[in-house]
Amino acid sequence: MLEWIARGLRRGIVTTRYPRGAEPAPAGFQGAIEVIDARGARAELADLCPTGAILVRGGEVSVEPSRCILCGLCVAAAPERFRFRAVFETAFVSPQARAPLGDRALPLRRSVHIRHVDAGSDGAEEWEIAALANPYYDLQRLGLHFTVSPRHADVLLVTGAVTGPMREPLLRAWELMGEPKAVVAAGTDACSGGFAALAGETAAGVGEVLSVDVYVPGSPPAPVALLHGLLLAAGIVRGEAAA
Repeated sequence: MLEWIARGLRRGIVTTRYPRGAEPAPAGFQGAIEVIDARGARAELADLCPTGAILVRGGEVSVEPSRCILCGLCVAAAPERFRFRAVFETAFVSPQARAPLGDRALPLRRSVHIRHVDAGSDGAEEWEIAALANPYYDLQRLGLHFTVSPRHADVLLVTGAVTGPMREPLLRAWELMGEPKAVVAAGTDACSGGFAALAGETAAGVGEVLSVDVYVPGSPPAPVALLHGLLLAAGIVRGEAAA
């Protein structure tokens, strides 16, 4: 016991200060794809992406983050056009959000309860969600708490592309939640369906079943990215809606 106390005194507080302080991504972290040069793009560039995240319109190329699985095929094939960004804060407010999220979520800022529903995930996102409760991220310091009951929940955190058997349980969980409430789609599968949607075995993401308030792209998103999305949903931090 004395050894643990001494070690704690030596190391001090190790919990991240995010969002009060910046959480820099480590060198080489692949958090998002950035377009270096958008102009003069040929239509063939879109064929580089297996999930259709690369869009070429009017000779300009862009990347749809909700479809990107961060495989890096575009970076390898066209490094003059694409590169990885070492960034955590990739979550964004849906342009179809039901109302101005910050105002609607104002009552939630001091105590936010989250109901997580796995609607057909491969399990990658669940590992990152579990990390939120460890001493480093410690989501409870921000007033965020997981609950097993949708009746007690303010935020519905959904992973997976929504399989047929999970569509009804997902809708049921949403219906049992009281207002104000928000939906967060976590991971590329939840955002757009990922590979599973291409096969027609799942929905094309949570947005096909429920109105999503915040998207957290990534395959899987890092714990800080998940925190950022949850804080957006709770109105604790502000973010612009995607165009």
